[in-house]
Amino acid sequence: MNVTYPTASFRQNATPPAASVPLLRVQNLNVSFGPAHSRRDVVKSVSFTVEEGRCVAIVGESGSGKSVTARTLVGLTGARSHVQADRLTFQGKSIDHLGDTEWRALRGKGIGFVLQDALVSLDPLRPVGKEIGEALTVHRAIRTGGELTERVVELLKLVGVPEPAVKARQLPHELSGGQRQRALIATAIALDPALLIADEPTTALDVTIQAQILDLLGETRERGKAVILISHNLAVVSQMADEVIVMRHGEIVEHGSSEQIFGNPRHDYTRSLLKAIPSVRSRGSRLSSSKAPRFISAERDVTKALAQSDIAQRSRPLLEAEGLVKHFRGPDGKLRTVVNDVSFRLGHGETLGIVGESGSGKTTVARMALALERPDLGEVTLEGALWTAATEKERRQRRSDISVIYQDPLSSFDPRWSIERVIDDALARRRGDPLDRASRRSEVSELLDLVGLSSSFRNRRPLELSGGQRQRVAIARAIAPRPKIIVCDEPVAALDVSIQAQILDLLGDLKSHLRVSYLFISHDLGVVHHLSDRVLVMNHGVAVEAGGADDVFLRPRQPYTRKLVAAVPQLRFQAA
Repeated sequence: MNVTYPTASFRQNATPPAASVPLLRVQNLNVSFGPAHSRRDVVKSVSFTVEEGRCVAIVGESGSGKSVTARTLVGLTGARSHVQADRLTFQGKSIDHLGDTEWRALRGKGIGFVLQDALVSLDPLRPVGKEIGEALTVHRAIRTGGELTERVVELLKLVGVPEPAVKARQLPHELSGGQRQRALIATAIALDPALLIADEPTTALDVTIQAQILDLLGETRERGKAVILISHNLAVVSQMADEVIVMRHGEIVEHGSSEQIFGNPRHDYTRSLLKAIPSVRSRGSRLSSSKAPRFISAERDVTKALAQSDIAQRSRPLLEAEGLVKHFRGPDGKLRTVVNDVSFRLGHGETLGIVGESGSGKTTVARMALALERPDLGEVTLEGALWTAATEKERRQRRSDISVIYQDPLSSFDPRWSIERVIDDALARRRGDPLDRASRRSEVSELLDLVGLSSSFRNRRPLELSGGQRQRVAIARAIAPRPKIIVCDEPVAALDVSIQAQILDLLGDLKSHLRVSYLFISHDLGVVHHLSDRVLVMNHGVAVEAGGADDVFLRPRQPYTRKLVAAVPQLRFQAA
């Protein structure tokens, strides 16, 4: 990949630090939130250095302090934060007491930052090209409109966005999750900063684009730039990082070279993270050490209803799609086919995985399965009855039968609601099984416990939670109405491996206990292989291959499927 950058003058004018001075030095960093009488410590005595041309990765569970550490380095911890450090320097200069103007001058030009939540981070009312161009105009790297447009398109092309000139004119919601994430990366690298902080930069990306972004980060490092990589994908970390920092509860529990961390981990917590990675070897087994949960209100278990239902009725597909076709008109006026003649069946208690590159039509298929989009051709039926062709009034009676876990949980929550109200709203709409207010309150606590959150979270707001914590709330909300089908659109993309393992185990337990079925969309082929019975592979809106999970992943027939499988990052230095 050939990489070009906007101006040579920035690189020439930047004065490199002396060889003995690290590019970044963090010594005894402490970050807390809240008033003095109830202050909550989230980063405790964290110390590390980053040298030019090196990649330092930070891994750990959601809420371990990874992202707060990263935000501290660019002055984005927020007004309610309390930051203290014995030393916090960048290029030999102290940055622990910068004002807003000084931080704005440093961000983007000296330190680039790729945020985790792409949809929330991009302005919903502004085309993505304007968002990318802002970094160039604010720092006066480009002065003419024509040059700016050309550079924006070049950056989008560099990070693998298809039809970059068209995508630059679209709003964030008109792009897929992976395309939005790539637009954020384009913004962060626009000015070729000396340090790039990437907070889950490949979370929303399929394996082929992920490989392209990792190549880009690798070339950034080879040119003498430094990278701080925050990721729950340990295979990616093992491929990229020179050093790895393992954090838990705001503290560093282990710090060493990639070879040492992955080949000979010393801390029990590090070893538990490595054991939780889903793969072909983990299929059919539990990933976490947690026991199968005690399910809520066993007397209402839907398995009893299934046992009494007609066998012939259960032999019919629970959800069936036939010949789905969907067109969308782009900002250039052209009509594009995003789903073309896709058919599939989903049985009772079955998991169908859907994989493919970003923009392949996976999420559009999911929205048609949910009857949130009406197909231009074809139809979806639910237990043999019309679904997409039915009226919304008719569908409303069955909405609780099919639930969803969205890719961007924050965008699907009312930010004013407490977590208790988010889940209670789903419980209140449970069809045929009404609960009184006291029972719903008790069940909210049990649902939070099921997804690994304590009852203390019930009074928090979505913005007060980490990305992984919000995703767990989204899963609790999806489970609440006791659906027959859950459409999972990247349900574990925002989770670290240990919590991901617990959630995958939970989804497996729900499947076996409640006979719930999953339409499971993910770019993580290891996760899909671990959980799915059958797999549908999509490319440019077309289903190119379908079959059993082992057949598709271990014996792929189509070149495109083989390309996907080959692009999956492998864990290096793995201990025997």
